Amino acid sequence: MPNEGKPDLTLFLDIVHSLERIGASYMVIGGFAATMYGILRTTFDIDIIVDLQDEHIQALAEIYPPPRYYADPEQMRNSIRLGIPFNIIDGKRGEKADISPLARDFRYWPAFSRRIRYEIQWPGEAPFAAWCARPDDVIYGKLLAWKEGRSRKHESDIYDMLVFRYLEADPTLAETFDEAYLDAQAKVLGPDVEELWRSVKQAAEDDAKRDNTPMF
Repeated sequence: MPNEGKPDLTLFLDIVHSLERIGASYMVIGGFAATMYGILRTTFDIDIIVDLQDEHIQALAEIYPPPRYYADPEQMRNSIRLGIPFNIIDGKRGEKADISPLARDFRYWPAFSRRIRYEIQWPGEAPFAAWCARPDDVIYGKLLAWKEGRSRKHESDIYDMLVFRYLEADPTLAETFDEAYLDAQAKVLGPDVEELWRSVKQAAEDDAKRDNTPMF
């Protein structure tokens, strides 16, 4: 994963380490996961899905105590009950992490059950394994986001991830990429999404073939 121009994700990475230490179930999704799987743009789009028990809530509150941090256990409990995100805030650094409970959206459930261990590499950090959404589930999330807002960034991200896949830039991900699953999901999302998926996939395939063509 390229390191140039990356945002400061100190709090985010620390929370991932904390979730690992306390044995909480979680999954990294969104733009950060897409960065690991090939997107080229710098992104602050960082999301963590969690499935917390009360002991995990108490542990997080103890790891991030006031006055420096805001990690209110009652807010966490209420957010989980209501299915809405909650925050952990580092007041000293001015950083905020948004964390979503698994119960927030039933569409996360299949991806959560399929999440994978993937090695994260980041400047100033020793490489470490974390629970991440599969690349095909990240693309599915971006198809959903594109359908809702028609943002070009999602189209571009899908293209970058597909080129990364077709070039086999990380062969270890091959078994975690189910193109037939994405074909089916795009069809369910409607003809506009299916057409977008078909055209982006064809463009990525063509560009990957050109990049793999020997010059001599």
